[in-house]
Amino acid sequence: MKPASPLEGMTVLVPRGKKQAQSFSALINSYGGIPVEIPLIAFEPVRNKEALFEAHKRIHAYDWVIFTSKIAVDAFFENLSLTGPFPKIAVIGEKTKKLLIDKGLMVHFMPREYVAEGFVEDFMPFIEKDMKVLIPKGNLARDYIGSSLSKNGAEVDEIIVYETTFPRESIILLKNQLSGKGLDILPFTSPSTVDHFMGALKELGYQNTVINSVVGCIGPVTKERAEAYGLHVHAVPEDYTVHSMLKSIISYLAETRREN
Repeated sequence: MKPASPLEGMTVLVPRGKKQAQSFSALINSYGGIPVEIPLIAFEPVRNKEALFEAHKRIHAYDWVIFTSKIAVDAFFENLSLTGPFPKIAVIGEKTKKLLIDKGLMVHFMPREYVAEGFVEDFMPFIEKDMKVLIPKGNLARDYIGSSLSKNGAEVDEIIVYETTFPRESIILLKNQLSGKGLDILPFTSPSTVDHFMGALKELGYQNTVINSVVGCIGPVTKERAEAYGLHVHAVPEDYTVHSMLKSIISYLAETRREN
């Protein structure tokens, strides 16, 4: 007899837009789950691009450029024609690294942990007094890396290259799902997805519809945000990736079934 798939018949929230959701949904399907794609965040280029264009013009004046996401890479390189050598590049995450390599650039540093705190800890040996660092980021991104590098003598320029928004059409999608089959598993991929999800629940008056849902968070910062809303977080992976988060949720479910 074929063993049951670990997520057999369970509805799993996919909080990403269509383009980013495909691989996540395929992964859920492979474990027998039912992916429910409800985008909780959307990314839009900033309207005022003056700071971005100025950074493009001065790019060769920097010693390092730090990219913490694929979105930041896409937004920064929009309308940028690469000429001459590029500064050293530091990244968070394998996918961010791959995107830059695909652009023909070399990545010189990636931390062991894919969070700001881990980045700063591992990057410390590279910091030199008065070295110039550029950090293209989103409007809701933390300033932990920039402030930490500045405290240790670096000259840091942080520029906003994209804005994180909530797709309003997802309110209807959430309402339909939560008033029907509901959501068995809530995997949150960032603090913003938590904020937008909980905000939508409050707007709908549906806070009690997820009290029995299994909650997973991609890392400790997202976990902290979820707990601030009163959610009980059941699973956080050691490696801060979507696949690892899903596997940690499956491990939690397996443990729960053994206990029962």
